[in-house]
Amino acid sequence: MATDEAIVLAGGFGTRLRGVVHDVPKPLAPVAGRPFLAWVLDRLAAGGMRRCILATGYLSDVIEHRIGTRWLGMEIAYSVEPEPLGTGGAIRLAANRLHGDAAHVLNGDTWLEYDPAALEATARATGTPMAIALARVDDVARYGAVDIDNDRVAGFREKGEAGAGWINAGCYFLGPEALAALPARDAFSFEQDVLQPRVQAGAVGAFTATAGFIDIGVPEDYARAQTLFDRPA
Repeated sequence: MATDEAIVLAGGFGTRLRGVVHDVPKPLAPVAGRPFLAWVLDRLAAGGMRRCILATGYLSDVIEHRIGTRWLGMEIAYSVEPEPLGTGGAIRLAANRLHGDAAHVLNGDTWLEYDPAALEATARATGTPMAIALARVDDVARYGAVDIDNDRVAGFREKGEAGAGWINAGCYFLGPEALAALPARDAFSFEQDVLQPRVQAGAVGAFTATAGFIDIGVPEDYARAQTLFDRPA
């Protein structure tokens, strides 16, 4: 049975968007007439999620007031950072709220279209404890590229290289082993302290059946998002 719980990282300060959006937390930045997080939650519900934990920090009360505890049939729970814990610390804290032993994890300020069940199936097919949904972009310079070998992530390349390629869009499936192995400390970086060692060990599946990547933390992408989403009726 496919995992139907997700953790959405929604605790960022949105410093890169401060000149454009300054009065709400970044996940609530308005996109085509709605908070961006509303679009993300819509997609999760359509993808079979039945429970979503919002990992919040900055202006957490504003997010909770706007989103509430139910969304298109999904139960919404909250995991509030008492202080910035890094991506890994936020995931580990939120994992305490899970009902099951596995979860989909994604950023609340990025958009990527993919089937969560298919991402989970990639982890099973490759025999890896976790898998990443990668995004294809025309220029990897801003992000750093991801190398793939035999349906696994083979390595990461630093930002600055030009040209088309695959990037880490911040969308993961973490199976029971991956969640149980999260470092036993409050604050840490998921990318540096979990993802990098797992990749070096050949233990991260690579999922590429994705489309529509947008990072609204970047002002140009935020402006582009306004025209790409269907406006509410």
